Amino acid sequence: MSIRDDWGERFGRRDPKIVCVGLNYGAHAGESGGDLPKAPLLFGKFANTLCGDGDPIMLPPNIGHVDAEAELAVVIGERASIFGYTCANDVSARDAQFGDGQWFRGKGFDTFCPVGPRIVEPGDFDPSDVRVQQRLNGDVLQDARTSDLIFDIPTLVSYVSQAITLEPGDLILTGTPEGVGVFREPKVALKSGDIVEIEIEGIGVLRNEVTA
Repeated sequence: MSIRDDWGERFGRRDPKIVCVGLNYGAHAGESGGDLPKAPLLFGKFANTLCGDGDPIMLPPNIGHVDAEAELAVVIGERASIFGYTCANDVSARDAQFGDGQWFRGKGFDTFCPVGPRIVEPGDFDPSDVRVQQRLNGDVLQDARTSDLIFDIPTLVSYVSQAITLEPGDLILTGTPEGVGVFREPKVALKSGDIVEIEIEGIGVLRNEVTA
């Protein structure tokens, strides 16, 4: 069963909204050369980007530099309540993102939003201070704690819901820490055969292989 079919069974809809938050860790804002945001910086992905634990991340031809980004994701329940939490990977094609001057295309390719491996219910998980890590072929690229978020999860849910009707199954990706490949020296880009692991303390490991 595909993740979108699973979403359909769980929430009655296969195509959730995916609301993402940019520059929500101070150190990541610093490494990217941006100022700290005064309010949550929102952008979106479409449901075509969704894939699950174990599914391939597919790199389009001649795409240029592509990064993985480790994120804690909030899964929305009824009336903008929180259904649970999961791991997410905000895969980003940097040449398209930076070259276009906005993030729509660079964030929007098929398979560019793996989520999983499970959803943990709010009663079993405290998101305020958990470890978020990205490993690429076993090497740690990102390693931070959600206590470093600029805007915490209650603030994000409130802010997003004032602008967008949040429905069951919608996702909020809460931001990524420092350490993404494009800002490293030398740069580290995803390539075919790579194994990306996103691990969040208390949830588990989201694992995907990169395919050309």
